[in-house]
Amino acid sequence: MESIQQEGDRRHDEIRVPLMGAGKVVNRNLYIATSVAVLGPLSIGYTLGYTSSANPDLKAKNILDEDTASLFGALIAVGAMGGGLLAGWLIEAAGRKLCVMSCALPFVIGWLCISISHGIIALLMIGRILTGVAAGMCSLVVPVYIAETSTPSLRGFLGSCFQVAVTVGILFSYVVGLAGLNYVWLALVGAIIPTVLIVLMAFMPETPHYLLGKNKRNDALHVLTYLRGVHVDVDDECCEIESNLDQQETMSFSEFLAPGLYKPLIVSCMLMIFQQFSGINAVMFFTVDIFGSAGFSDGHLATVIVGAVQVVFTCIAASIMDRAGRRILLIIAGTGMTISCVTFGLYYQLTESTSTTNVTIATTVAPSSSDLNWLSLTSMIVYIISFSLGWGAIPWLVMSEIFPARARGIASGIATLVNWTCAFIVTLTFVQMSDAFSHQGAFWFYAGVCFLGIVFVFFVVPETKGRTLEEIECYFEGRNPSKEDF
Repeated sequence: MESIQQEGDRRHDEIRVPLMGAGKVVNRNLYIATSVAVLGPLSIGYTLGYTSSANPDLKAKNILDEDTASLFGALIAVGAMGGGLLAGWLIEAAGRKLCVMSCALPFVIGWLCISISHGIIALLMIGRILTGVAAGMCSLVVPVYIAETSTPSLRGFLGSCFQVAVTVGILFSYVVGLAGLNYVWLALVGAIIPTVLIVLMAFMPETPHYLLGKNKRNDALHVLTYLRGVHVDVDDECCEIESNLDQQETMSFSEFLAPGLYKPLIVSCMLMIFQQFSGINAVMFFTVDIFGSAGFSDGHLATVIVGAVQVVFTCIAASIMDRAGRRILLIIAGTGMTISCVTFGLYYQLTESTSTTNVTIATTVAPSSSDLNWLSLTSMIVYIISFSLGWGAIPWLVMSEIFPARARGIASGIATLVNWTCAFIVTLTFVQMSDAFSHQGAFWFYAGVCFLGIVFVFFVVPETKGRTLEEIECYFEGRNPSKEDF
């Protein structure tokens, strides 16, 4: 794993030092472009949190029951599966910028369908699927847009803003829910964010990688000057991107058999699988119950507290991403998640004897659940903090970094499809898994998945901090003569 770092250092000496020496980089416009792009994941977060705020109103009005409410929540993943594949094609056919703008359309239409449904379940479901399509599209294109416009030294921080925006969106939906708005007004609020996105994104630049891929060198130089500042000689950076593109041929499906593509694809897909099967949905499912046992009678307040914790620690992760690196954060976060899932299982094992649905056991055998509330609450907080520090943001960041330019659209589409498919499976099967294996069995299963994720990262995932996208591509394609075996 050290070889990519060594080769990157050599290339930094040859390429990036003259570039930076030509003038001071001004990142103001880069920050602006990123801030506009992350309105997309902000909408994803609001969409994910919408059901927590709207379902009580939908149930109170007898529009949804428990089963249809569960389906309503899960349909976002169904739409996102198709949205990821659609964006994988659109990102190459129309460009990164237009693809980001296109995400806003299914968002707005979906929210309008929900707001005018008047209790018609079919229209509610259609609206939910459309917002899911938009979420899948944003999941793919926004990380790629940020990665292709960022400098190597800021790519980790700015790429992590994707997950920061998702958590802010979730928290925002919880806070709006506390205001007492009904499901119609909640949907109309959701439509505002993508509307602002499509307007502001019209003034943002296309990525230089896409422009050079379309032989628009002058436009690419203009964009790089806009992003880096007028006092920076961007020609070296432009030549580096061009040099890498010149070595690539037209993408064909047979290339999925080549190491330069199937290796990063395996890395990205496995990170997505570990992220979704790590237990995050299970922990969120039990949030209200856990806070209730600790004395919090207001379920909405409990979700707001958890949302705020996610935002704070995802921001911390973003701030240290380019200093600590991706690998170490994934390993540390995975360790915290493994331990907390084990203790979660231990909590349910120790309190099982007090359940009225189980065979009566003498109360002297195990402590009462009230004596162990601290264990469940601590486990949940440690888990949320750990997930926010690593496995929430980094799989999406790595996806945007490791694919070759010619396959970035389709490969990212496959990884996005894998993520949302796993999310759908976990959402639908968690209750059944808990019934079949008990709550403790389910959490110990998630602990095993988290541990396997640590092992996978340690032995397989390379460190990408501080490296250009071209250097990372060279590593996987074997064009680094000093590269060690994968």
